[in-house]
Amino acid sequence: MKVENFLIIGGTGKTGRKVVTSLQQLHQNVRIGSRSTRPIFDWQQPETWEAALDGIDKVYITFQPDLAVPGALQTIETLVRLAKKKNIKKLVLLSGKGETEAELCEQAVIHSGVEYTIVRASWFSQNFSESFFLDPILEGHVALPMAEAKVPYVDTGDIADVVVETLLHNEHNGKIYELTGPSLWTFEEATQEIAKATNREIHFTPISLEAYIGFLEQAHVPSDFIWLINYLFMHVLTNEDNAIICNDIEKVLKRKAKDFSEYVKETSVTGVWGVTN
Repeated sequence: MKVENFLIIGGTGKTGRKVVTSLQQLHQNVRIGSRSTRPIFDWQQPETWEAALDGIDKVYITFQPDLAVPGALQTIETLVRLAKKKNIKKLVLLSGKGETEAELCEQAVIHSGVEYTIVRASWFSQNFSESFFLDPILEGHVALPMAEAKVPYVDTGDIADVVVETLLHNEHNGKIYELTGPSLWTFEEATQEIAKATNREIHFTPISLEAYIGFLEQAHVPSDFIWLINYLFMHVLTNEDNAIICNDIEKVLKRKAKDFSEYVKETSVTGVWGVTN
């Protein structure tokens, strides 16, 4: 396999760190793009981007906190222009399934003049173990709006495997892949699956979005994160496309996507959710 130079923006994050590990195991040259690495990559400091891109062939782009937030489009457009100037061969963008605003950022990549693949992912299974659903799970009481919404949670390991394939192989150039798990889960069903696996009692209470936002504000959650949560619940979970199960993971990886129940079984034994059988 040809050895190339990869910049993984967000290389310490949920999908990025797994992409880094896989590429390193394949003996590729990998540069992690984050505020804690050298050269530094900081989304808030565009002056750091050029050094991070020096000598790089291909880039995996994960944007924090989300491509839907105000200002993301302008930021991605600026990065894309710089990537073209630096003769980057390929861009792989992690986007959000059912996020209209994120699709505007996709267009910036698609029309960049650089080879690309777009990876649209559904909500991560790991949101329950590495993100904003973890604390309520640990407290034993999950209260969320949109209780009837069904989500085809996707495992970050599957996302990372698809990203690695798209970075390495030109057959994926110009493609848009939509990544989901193989089944739909409501928040209550997901919560009870974790309760069963950990032998814990975890209560679920449906609440209004207004009440949920109020709880976040009382907890002094940063305003940009609250904006994003509001957007995800109001616009993404209400988008009918969000509940469509896709088989692109199987198409790319030639294996089935990991189901949420498998993720729960594997994660429960790590102890991150407390008691197990």
